[in-house]
Amino acid sequence: MQSLAMGPAKWRSNGIFNEIICVTAWELFMNPPAQVTLIEVGPRDGLQSRKEPIPTPLKKQLIEQLVAAGVTDIQITSFVHPKKVPQMADAEELCAALIPSAANLSGLALNERGIERAHQAGLQQVDVSMSSSETHSLKNANQTLEEAKSKLLKGIGLAQTNGMRTRVGLQCAFGCKYEGNIEAKKVLQWIESIVETKPDMVSLADSTGMATPFQLKRLLPDALALLGEIPLVLHLHDTEGLGMANFVAALECNVQRFDTAFGGLGGCPFIPGASGNITTEDVVTFLDKEGIQTGIDPAAVASCSREIATFLGEALPGKQYRLLETTGN
Repeated sequence: MQSLAMGPAKWRSNGIFNEIICVTAWELFMNPPAQVTLIEVGPRDGLQSRKEPIPTPLKKQLIEQLVAAGVTDIQITSFVHPKKVPQMADAEELCAALIPSAANLSGLALNERGIERAHQAGLQQVDVSMSSSETHSLKNANQTLEEAKSKLLKGIGLAQTNGMRTRVGLQCAFGCKYEGNIEAKKVLQWIESIVETKPDMVSLADSTGMATPFQLKRLLPDALALLGEIPLVLHLHDTEGLGMANFVAALECNVQRFDTAFGGLGGCPFIPGASGNITTEDVVTFLDKEGIQTGIDPAAVASCSREIATFLGEALPGKQYRLLETTGN
């Protein structure tokens, strides 16, 4: 018998009742990781769907403020066709303005052309991905899953040949608005095939925000076991209000790397009703209370969120940016 979270359970009898002690889950709950790495995706995922042009100097300023706040990993842009995602048309210009940087800067690419652009722009890491859903893949990348898998493998090889670090991701790993539930077996088989390419990181994305804490606890232990020493990054959205609950569930499964976005910005333009990522400053505030280190100043991140909220002229989904001041909480 296995525990809900992970690992084998142990039986203990008190003479009247038999109770299952979920040892591994309990130990993780009592001994959470000392440190968690947050990968800021606000500049890319957070801004990609915005219709109003966001000036490159403002993007640069926000990214530099995030670095000053202690953020060490930032996905700054995507190398996609500007007609598909106009907000990312300044990818090369933004890279030129930011490189070199004290932080690890990365960019998203959907094909070999995008990977070449990222390499030529001076990035040391490229993030490549495909969907688990045929319908979403056709809408997002105009590719069948078979085509997407073939191009993904070629893209990984190209990036590695160029000496770039590779993060390989699966979109809609926990559900699809078009096709419904995604079987865990399908996700695990995909991980097995990707491990063979020796990526630097693997990410699973709850692109639609359909995941539940129990679903994560059923899948993540097996995913981590397959990955071995390869780090797992979890990309969570708060579409159905379960973003933070899913974050805690994943933390209890010993996931230690998460994508977050300042202010809770984000959402895929090709998913109906998609909303923002889990919020950087909200997550950091929670982890600070639990004594888990991130190296990030949540008040400084909140200042970035207030700045973009003012520019956009609207409130953001995050909570803490309205509560935290630059002098602290």
